[in-house]
Amino acid sequence: MPCILAAAIAFAILFANAAQSEETDMKSLVVKLGFDQVPDENTCQGIDASPKIEIQGLNATSLAVIVDDPDAPSAVFTHWLIWNIPPVDIIPRAIARKATISEPFMAVQGTNDFGEIGYAGPCPPPGKLHRYFFRVFGLDRMLDLPAGAYAADLEKAMKGHVIQKGEAVATYGR
Repeated sequence: MPCILAAAIAFAILFANAAQSEETDMKSLVVKLGFDQVPDENTCQGIDASPKIEIQGLNATSLAVIVDDPDAPSAVFTHWLIWNIPPVDIIPRAIARKATISEPFMAVQGTNDFGEIGYAGPCPPPGKLHRYFFRVFGLDRMLDLPAGAYAADLEKAMKGHVIQKGEAVATYGR
């Protein structure tokens, strides 16, 4: 009996690890920015244009992107919220700063921590180098969330609908 019990436990552990590995692989997206340090054109020092984001391995109904800075002085600082992006391999640079966009695709944007709609790039206080996380989420549906929503609203709306995710990190300092 102990041998059968040990075999059953071993099988259960192997099966759980295989299922977890498959789930991790399914959820992985490769997110590429083409830089390790945010170029000036994508910051307050330049034209403050959103950067091009490449996405590989996508198998979702829609995308959402959150860009934030966990090194901000007081709390995590959100620079960009955009969702209901159709499945695309590239989010081109310089997305318009409008609540709802129709070019280069239909999408909805939220309010960043500067109090503005759309992308607002890095603009840290002088001194310390900051990290900027470009997090991309593959969702199983379009979200019923109004334009102008905040990060907490987007994260709540995505809960239970994220089927893939990936991120890229870049730094910037002044």
